[in-house]
Amino acid sequence: MTKRLILTRHAKSSWDDPTMSDHDRPLNDRGKAAAADLGEWLSSRGYIPEEVLCSDALRTRKTWSGIAPALPGTPILTLKPALYHAGSDVMLAVLRHASADTVMVIGHNPGIAEFAERLVAKPPLNPEFRRYPTGATLVASFEIDAWADLDYGMGAARDFIVPSEIAG
Repeated sequence: MTKRLILTRHAKSSWDDPTMSDHDRPLNDRGKAAAADLGEWLSSRGYIPEEVLCSDALRTRKTWSGIAPALPGTPILTLKPALYHAGSDVMLAVLRHASADTVMVIGHNPGIAEFAERLVAKPPLNPEFRRYPTGATLVASFEIDAWADLDYGMGAARDFIVPSEIAG
């Protein structure tokens, strides 16, 4: 059986208020536009999550809010505090509890870049992959029966995009 992961770093956040906690930073205008563009891109390629595991930070939640309107259906959204600035091992542990065939994870760097790199057997050719800038999205497939069977190096990168490539 094939499982699909859509791994997205939150869109560009605002630094306008230096007194605001990191957890509560919203998206800036560029981030809002990028999230909407990502939703359109995912929909146009048929990358439709059935389950979304999202950090509980405001910028990840707002990234999902920007993506969701472009997608058909209503995936199950679960806010996961453990994904806030999680390292790759925590992200792997969270994903191993997923139940849908197509799962989206929305998180933060540096953990999400490391997680993406460790998951796939061969990285995409895109030069932005290792940097995993804001809004970067990897689509990978795994020949496993259950997410509990997931381990590093098992993924096949199917697609990778950064928002500037969509808008540009």
